Amino acid sequence: MAEARAPFIGVVSDTHGYYDPALDEALAGAQCIVHAGDIGTLDVLSSLKRIAPVAAVLGNTDLPSWEDQLPWEREVEALGLRILVCHIGKSLMARHDPVAEGYDLVVSGHSHRAAVEWREATLFLNPGAAGKARFGLPRTLARVTVGADGRPAPEIVPLA
Repeated sequence: MAEARAPFIGVVSDTHGYYDPALDEALAGAQCIVHAGDIGTLDVLSSLKRIAPVAAVLGNTDLPSWEDQLPWEREVEALGLRILVCHIGKSLMARHDPVAEGYDLVVSGHSHRAAVEWREATLFLNPGAAGKARFGLPRTLARVTVGADGRPAPEIVPLA
């Protein structure tokens, strides 16, 4: 019997058209899934939606024709957290000051490198890349729970 997990948000990025079946188990029980762009094919989103509701944004390699279906950035609320999502964090920072705007969590992708950084009370999270291995970097995703203090608590999860 699988161990019960605390409620969590699944966070993925940079799938580039590849849906790894390991995502089914790694994201099982997620309250929602955030995809931070470079999706590759809409089939990837369809597969994720079988697990939980999905909030996705476009990445720099996604088709511009998807703009009527997906935004370049979006705000999401999940598990009581106010979340700002985009693909390229630097471009987001040119338009927003997430710390001053009171976001609990800022999610971006693009670099294929998982990263967790606190700036005051705001967590900046890059889940890494869940697609096929590129650039010699490990494949990862993230799960975010809410700690007893009400703050996001990230876990970077390796994909084999």
